[in-house]
Amino acid sequence: MHKTDHTVRCHLADEAATLAFGARLARELKPGMTFYLEGDLGAGKTTLVRGVLRALGYVGRVKSPTYTLAETYSLPAFELYHFDLYRLHDPREWLDAGFRDVSGQAVNLIEWPDKAAGWLPLPDVIVRLSITDEAREIECEAQTPRGAEFLETCCTPC
Repeated sequence: MHKTDHTVRCHLADEAATLAFGARLARELKPGMTFYLEGDLGAGKTTLVRGVLRALGYVGRVKSPTYTLAETYSLPAFELYHFDLYRLHDPREWLDAGFRDVSGQAVNLIEWPDKAAGWLPLPDVIVRLSITDEAREIECEAQTPRGAEFLETCCTPC
């Protein structure tokens, strides 16, 4: 892991490493936090979310909300919203779908945030996943003081 200016970078060798990194993030999640998940198709965004949810005790199916736009998970400590905005054609569709009324006490994990630019809550952390050969690289960049504290607390060396 490399840290500079509240940025964490790690190499993820396989799916298990991506799930484990999601579990690492889950340890310090607090209600009201927002994460943008960026990366190409197949980069591992939903796998990362699956790792988060498994670490939080969720045992049901975790699927990409590509067609439903959102999946809600009621967890003991908070609700977690997993958004996939890939199919949005206009940022205002975020409003039309009623998402602006999402609870400020939930944890929001938002894939393809650029599709609703200008309408989303600001992120505490931007998570960027990229494909390199057979592996993945992940970069987490804090955008708020809360995000910086989160990364300092949860992201031990990879």
